[in-house]
Amino acid sequence: MSVLKALSQPHPKGWTPSTPSFHCPLHFISFDQTIEPLKFALTHVNELDFLSGYEQQMEHLVQLKTVSFKSASHHIQWELHLADFPASLNSPAASDIRKPHLIMFDAFSPATNPAMWTLPLFTRLHALLDPNRPCMLPTYSRSTMLRVTLLLAGFFVGIGHATGEKEETTIAANRLDMVEEPLDRRWLQRVRRSTSAEPLHQPVYRQAKLTEESWDLLERHPQWQP
Repeated sequence: MSVLKALSQPHPKGWTPSTPSFHCPLHFISFDQTIEPLKFALTHVNELDFLSGYEQQMEHLVQLKTVSFKSASHHIQWELHLADFPASLNSPAASDIRKPHLIMFDAFSPATNPAMWTLPLFTRLHALLDPNRPCMLPTYSRSTMLRVTLLLAGFFVGIGHATGEKEETTIAANRLDMVEEPLDRRWLQRVRRSTSAEPLHQPVYRQAKLTEESWDLLERHPQWQP
């Protein structure tokens, strides 16, 4: 399984998924602008015990930006790219990135970090996926703006499970059958009344009602088609 991790910039807030119940090789490709939080964690393993037993592997990742090792149930290959994620997506090299099965999107909020939440970014991300390889994108936000953005970028979108203090999250995928609880037309009708639904087209945060052009595109999304 190939996993792409798009983390927060400049400082990540770690995504903590539940332990997977499957057994297969895992290939992680992480993007961030700094490695300082990982260095900090390695100097406080006693207090932050999630790295306990993996200190040597993480030190290797810090030094070489790549590591390969075996856990109890997986063979793990991990690549770390220290770069601006939006700029990386728009580079020619982005087409050579291994196509993921899962995108763990854990960026700070649009108000704090708008460059990570624009419609062009998600449109490019969707375009880089392999249409023949099912891929899911979970993210903690449940905002109308984000969900509209993902839909207009080409994803199918649904309601995600609760995590931490979040009672509801968002799941996007490049196939509708991967979304257990898709957004429906009742949600779509609420979107038109929302005062914060128009996607960010530039990396500048603002709130706005959906434009007529966006509404037309959204209404014609295949998710609503019979």
